[in-house]
Amino acid sequence: MIKNTENIIQMDFSEEMKNSYRDYAMSVIIARALPDVRDGLKPVQRRILYAMSELGLDPKKPHRKSARIVGDTMGKFHPHGDSSIYEALVHMTEDYSLSIPLVDGHGNFGSIDGDGAAAMRYTEARLSDGAMTLLDHLEKGLVEFIPNFDDSEKEPTVLPAMIPNLLINGTTGIAVGMATNIPPHNPGEVIDGVMAYMDHQDITIEKLMKYIPAPDFPTGGSIINTNDIKQIYEAGEGKIRIRAKVEIENGENGRKNIIITEIPYTIAGNKTKLVESLASLMKDKVFDEIFDVRDESSKEGIRIVVEVKKDRDIDNLLNGLYKKTPLEDTYGVNLLAVKEQQPIVFNLKMMIQEFVRFQEELYTKEYQHMLNKAENRLEIVDGLIRATDVIDLIIEILRGSSSIKQAKACLINGDTTEIKFKTKASEKEALKLNFTERQAEAILAMPLSKLIGLEILKLHEENDELIKNIDEYKAILGDINELYKVIKGRLKEFKKAFHTPRRTLLLNVENADYIEEVKIEDIYILIDRFGYTKSLDVSSYTRVSEDNLKEYPHILLMKNTDKLCIFTAEGNMYQVKASAIPKCKIKDKGVLIQTLCKVDKETILLYTSFEELFESQLVFSTKGGYIKQVSGVEFETIRSMISATKLEEGDEVVNVVMLFAGDILAGDLKVILLTEKGLSLGFPLEEVSEMKKTGRGVKSIELEKNDTVAYTTVLKPNTDTFEFNGKTLSAKKVRNRKRGQKGQKAQL
Repeated sequence: MIKNTENIIQMDFSEEMKNSYRDYAMSVIIARALPDVRDGLKPVQRRILYAMSELGLDPKKPHRKSARIVGDTMGKFHPHGDSSIYEALVHMTEDYSLSIPLVDGHGNFGSIDGDGAAAMRYTEARLSDGAMTLLDHLEKGLVEFIPNFDDSEKEPTVLPAMIPNLLINGTTGIAVGMATNIPPHNPGEVIDGVMAYMDHQDITIEKLMKYIPAPDFPTGGSIINTNDIKQIYEAGEGKIRIRAKVEIENGENGRKNIIITEIPYTIAGNKTKLVESLASLMKDKVFDEIFDVRDESSKEGIRIVVEVKKDRDIDNLLNGLYKKTPLEDTYGVNLLAVKEQQPIVFNLKMMIQEFVRFQEELYTKEYQHMLNKAENRLEIVDGLIRATDVIDLIIEILRGSSSIKQAKACLINGDTTEIKFKTKASEKEALKLNFTERQAEAILAMPLSKLIGLEILKLHEENDELIKNIDEYKAILGDINELYKVIKGRLKEFKKAFHTPRRTLLLNVENADYIEEVKIEDIYILIDRFGYTKSLDVSSYTRVSEDNLKEYPHILLMKNTDKLCIFTAEGNMYQVKASAIPKCKIKDKGVLIQTLCKVDKETILLYTSFEELFESQLVFSTKGGYIKQVSGVEFETIRSMISATKLEEGDEVVNVVMLFAGDILAGDLKVILLTEKGLSLGFPLEEVSEMKKTGRGVKSIELEKNDTVAYTTVLKPNTDTFEFNGKTLSAKKVRNRKRGQKGQKAQL
């Protein structure tokens, strides 16, 4: 029993869950999954780069073990597990994922094939030149630093990125209830777009696209819906269709080869998946045109070879490959990033606008820092120059002072108290001294070597240079256009360093359907008494012994382009494409017919090919005593299941008899019915009306109470016997009467 309830806080459970989930969601969104719109980095990436900077791993230094980098990042800034940190580090080394890799990896960092990176204890890394554009000038106080998770270190809230990293390298992230997917772009094009915005801030997205026409993927390939890019850049979201780049070469023995030289960005880091999908399509004979698939890729580039059989339509095959393999894929764009702790979907212009604003802030702080530094130095240089003019007096003050403090007070305030001077004139001159504190400290620290004439000349030159620089800094800080000139000048340097020709082609291509090239051939469909179904080619079937064939009560010969039609007692017809029936060996079990169509637990009365069905006449007979003829043409449909006949409630089909043109032309066909109570009736088929499949039929026999039709057959002229329930019965003993009359006791 709880006696003290003073410290118990009562709250609503649903409210607590809501608040806790909201806090968790915001933590994932802001602190884990989404990039900052300013530097384009997620927190883990920013912390890795900062930790590497703190370790001094600039591009000119030796590589350091990845485990050390991960350990420093986790221990100081990112306490979320070493594996996630190492994965982020590996990603920043991938030149097939990023336009400008941020980490220079040494060792096995995986490959475009899909090979994983070696363990962090085996690999080494350092910062790349691209990373330095994000980290330079950190010491100038351009960005805010905050305490780390345990207040033992300081870390930057954002890096002073001098290039538009978010657009250049792109990013992918899944948060709670939202996701970002920003494609990479060409560095030179993005920098041109940024400078164009600086020149004309009212520029439209359409005009920006003259500089940034579309994403540029590191893996190359083609964007095939270029007309949609404008809408994507305006809305900040949409879908880009990307396609591999292929070439056609002559192969051996008259064959042609499809050479894949660039793959879609969506399978970068998983090229093996593409090769396996192509190989499986060849193995499963989905594309009969493919002769062989092999991967001949090397360090020189990607080369996947698809050998095409002689005299096949390569363009048609390519259409099929684009449709059924990752050779063509969709990249879902979502320009979502964090601005001032809020996730926002940006359009192209807004992203550039945010980068330019960030640059204004960074460069203003940088030049303010440089101005302050120059002014401080000018103050010292000015003091040193003045000191050289009265150096004898200063020496006399120093020799007459009993402490540094006493000498410093004299230099700053002209305080001569207790200082011994040689002459009253010197003391009088000392009273006029008014150096600043910085100047006094510099004078007291000045070595005698500075009194050399050449050194004094250097001080005057430095003074002139500082005055010139200060005027320049003030001009830049006082005029936004001058500031933009500086930003653009540095951006031009970055463009020169990182620009590469555009890799991704821009096309507009309509989807073309693949027309399957089918070799028409005969096949046998074998169905056993349990419903297991399989197909055999003719050559395999001819090698099967008669004893083995006895296991299959239903054997049908048909074309591989035909359909298997199934009629059930419930009055339905089902269709299965012959190509969907698995090709097996005779010893293989096959698959249940229920897995090929939705026949489920219905009672199957007839299996036939559609080709035979189309040329036939069907006779439907029901338990309730209805009968009709239906032309097989009635059952032509593209649907997998249709109603084959109309049934009264509680009624069902007893038999479906197929008749062909030769049977009907012979004439004198006789219908025989048997009932459950042992009555029989025979009448000419010509008394049975031909109807549509939607018709119920006409009365075939007048049934006694609680009696039903058990069996119906149609016999040709001069047929003496027929089979029923495994017995051979005499057709002559079934008396001929008119359709619809009562049956007579069968004497069969």
